[in-house]
Amino acid sequence: MSLNPATFALNPQGIDALRAQASRDPQTATKEAAKQFEALFMNEVMKRMRAATMESGLLENRLTQVGTEMLDQQFATQMSGLPGGLSAAIERQLSRNLPSAAPPAPAGALSGLVKETQNLPDLAKKNVPTHAARFIQQHGDAARAVAQESGLPADFMLAQAAHETGWGRARMRATDGTPANNLFGIKAGPGWKGKVAEVTTTEYINGEARKVVAKFRAYDSPQESFRDYARLLTGNQRYAQAVASAQAAPDNAAAFAKHLQRAGYATDPDYANKLARVINTTVRVQRALA
Repeated sequence: MSLNPATFALNPQGIDALRAQASRDPQTATKEAAKQFEALFMNEVMKRMRAATMESGLLENRLTQVGTEMLDQQFATQMSGLPGGLSAAIERQLSRNLPSAAPPAPAGALSGLVKETQNLPDLAKKNVPTHAARFIQQHGDAARAVAQESGLPADFMLAQAAHETGWGRARMRATDGTPANNLFGIKAGPGWKGKVAEVTTTEYINGEARKVVAKFRAYDSPQESFRDYARLLTGNQRYAQAVASAQAAPDNAAAFAKHLQRAGYATDPDYANKLARVINTTVRVQRALA
């Protein structure tokens, strides 16, 4: 049953209902929680406005104050959750902490890349970050399949997806909170006919980092993202040197990363160095898990 913010906004008893829904439907609960935060903020703004207004002293008593407070709460509730309002921004922030809905990789599906998840508790002994191993386990099968199709090394693709998503901890989401499954930060240009996610991102303009809202491609699954990334590199002449380097020297992470940056894949001036480090980490993690 959907929660109605008008019935419990600013009411502490509604927290229990929100918690119960969060266990059943995190996405909807996140939306409702965002509305509650916005309602609280709006109510506080109205309180401050009332306090800054001089009282006449006529016809004002405790009953009129209570009535005014109830009216302010009603206004605050009605103004929350409107399109383009504060709740939308709050919801996007809260959604980043939701667990990914993607199912875990089946046991044995990543043979040759990683071992099964029961080995994860022992990773600390090998100096292997748990989040890195989990990311490789989740996407290794897709990377390997696309590697066979495209000739691009699975290690390079996994590493770039890890770099773009912070090892899966900063996954891109559409405005409605659904996963965009865009693991490579590929933007939706004029020729893109598929799904689109508008996301706030960092762009380097004249060497200065700036926050901008850009349109990115969205996919139905992570594997579609890997496949589209491979098509982008192998089907575009600007990335020809990067592809040739990857296919000729799959153990030379620095060369691939430099060619990719020179081709204009990203605006970050240190992108090549960062990507090369993540590729080396990916290789090290897989060796530790072999």
